Amino acid sequence: MTSNFTRRGVLKGGTALTAATVLSAPVRAQVTAQVTAQVTSKAPPASAVTPALIEAAKKEGKAVWYTSVDLPLAERVARSFEAKYPGVSLRVERTGAERVFQRIGQEYGSKIHAVDIVNSSDAAHLIVWKRQGILDPYVPEDVAKHYSDEHKDADGQFASFRVFLCPIAYNTNLVKKEDAPKSYADLLDPKWTGKIVKAHPSYSGTILTATYQMSRDIGWPYFEKLAQQKIMQVQSASDPPKKLALGERAIMADGVEYVCFQLKEKGDPVDLVYASEGTPLIIGPNAIFKNAPNPNAARLVQSYMFSAECQQVCIDAGGLRSAHALTKEKPGRTPLKSIKLMKDDAAAVEKESENLKKRYTQLFKV
Repeated sequence: MTSNFTRRGVLKGGTALTAATVLSAPVRAQVTAQVTAQVTSKAPPASAVTPALIEAAKKEGKAVWYTSVDLPLAERVARSFEAKYPGVSLRVERTGAERVFQRIGQEYGSKIHAVDIVNSSDAAHLIVWKRQGILDPYVPEDVAKHYSDEHKDADGQFASFRVFLCPIAYNTNLVKKEDAPKSYADLLDPKWTGKIVKAHPSYSGTILTATYQMSRDIGWPYFEKLAQQKIMQVQSASDPPKKLALGERAIMADGVEYVCFQLKEKGDPVDLVYASEGTPLIIGPNAIFKNAPNPNAARLVQSYMFSAECQQVCIDAGGLRSAHALTKEKPGRTPLKSIKLMKDDAAAVEKESENLKKRYTQLFKV
């Protein structure tokens, strides 16, 4: 990767620019009026899906989506898009968020422009790409009408495609509900030694973000003690729920909520715990690249992904939360409003990324 695409040094443009470009969660402290006033929004007008856009997309015939969304859900979204817009295919290139970031940096450093649209579970990546000037401002009509300011970039370069949590979970065949951990502190009980699975922040943007929030709110001594629990270490944040369902471990220290929902709702022995200390909140923005090889297809996909139709698919079939005001939470799931959440801070993750990964690796020796 060339130096133009490193994560460090990205936020040197000043506090005002940082505050304006960070994609904040609803629970984040609001940007002060003084800072906000220093920044002028450059977002383009909202764009509706028109017959002309559909025809232009059909001429291109495809779009390529680099994403860290769990593959079954990513494919479900792609197939639902193709069903709505026959003649335009959506190719999914799925890997962990940190690998997505590295791949795009390497490709753009070599002047290879293969990706049209991107989604990352590490919102800090969008800060990097925006700072480098490689994103294409585009505001779908639904984003303009139905997404709060906290879930869309002030300059129209990205918005929250997915919102989800990173909870604790357990195998219901191996752990009784009354015995399940209720907090992160409970995971340090000797009875869970050798029985916990968790993912890695160097691979997963979800886990990088969660590690930052937990280290900020609970402290690194927690991780120091957790590292002594003989953890099964996996890569992707979607892996721990699957290990749990297979009975390979009894407890999940972290992992994506939506995979837990998917497994639980199809009858697998998985249940969730929202820790008393708070649960990490993860924002996964979508963006289009200026050098997208299929720009019209990219815009059509982006508009579809932010529609209430697609967002409801993500909720019902994919287990996600949504920032779209017209969507509804699926019955039987714990409502987001009743869960104590940790605060999202993409700018801080950007600053601390390499230190977080290094310290984690030293503690867990992986």
